[in-house]
Amino acid sequence: MPVMSDRLASDTAMGAVTLRVADVPAMTAYYRDGVALEVLEEAGDTVTLGRGMTPIVILQYAPELKRASPRDAGLFHTAILFESKEALAAAVYSVSRKYPGTFTGSADHLVSTAFYFTDPEGNGVELYWDRERSAWSWIHGSIEMATLYLDPNTFVQENLTESAAAEPIVGGAQVGHVHLQVGDIPSAREFYVNRLGFEETASYGPQALFVSAGGYHHHMAMNTWNSQGAGPRQLALGLAQVDIEVPNADDVAAITERMKHYGIPAHDDGRAVTFDDPWANLIRVVAAS
Repeated sequence: MPVMSDRLASDTAMGAVTLRVADVPAMTAYYRDGVALEVLEEAGDTVTLGRGMTPIVILQYAPELKRASPRDAGLFHTAILFESKEALAAAVYSVSRKYPGTFTGSADHLVSTAFYFTDPEGNGVELYWDRERSAWSWIHGSIEMATLYLDPNTFVQENLTESAAAEPIVGGAQVGHVHLQVGDIPSAREFYVNRLGFEETASYGPQALFVSAGGYHHHMAMNTWNSQGAGPRQLALGLAQVDIEVPNADDVAAITERMKHYGIPAHDDGRAVTFDDPWANLIRVVAAS
């Protein structure tokens, strides 16, 4: 099979998103007390938050760095997927009550129900719940998504239980997808589809691209809404690394070979391989097992 047709394993998933931050206590408080994640580990200048045994956001202290421009390439949002409507409503209620100024919107996307926030250092956050796959619609190989009005107060009133309001850590959660700002969509498609091996699930001309493995609506997305023409990133606060989880070491080795084939510098330690996308976003592909 030609390298260009290689695809990521169908059970590929997203791992944690690592952020460089200027104020670790404030950012930890936001994701712990607002978004209702648990502190899983504190090691030196790094704090890992998640649910259960699943890391979701890793905060790395980098006070010497400045914030990037909103027009630079980088993170658009980290999207946290919750197991149930109750769990999502609990997290939305928690962050909206404790950090009301960080709410930026909500939408029914047909495949999912989503709420949007911006953390204290300007990183986008999406909290969402997926409808069953049987309710998704595919048209000529593209997933049907939309941005329909969703009243946040009605959603919370209909789905928040008394116990979840008191204790918002309800069930599991994980990074469902990661959405990036990039300089142009053709380069994003060449890298993430043709080289890394995701499948394209939707595109909106020169503005946005959605990709996934295994028929998910999207594990990653790239847009140019704020960043058209952006070049490689300079070292700054914000996105440090995106983790992608593949089933085993053989999958990691296959990706390492693809990167070599395309002349993309990559470091493979046997369990994970790291490399930059065209905008110097660091991608780490790790074996789940």
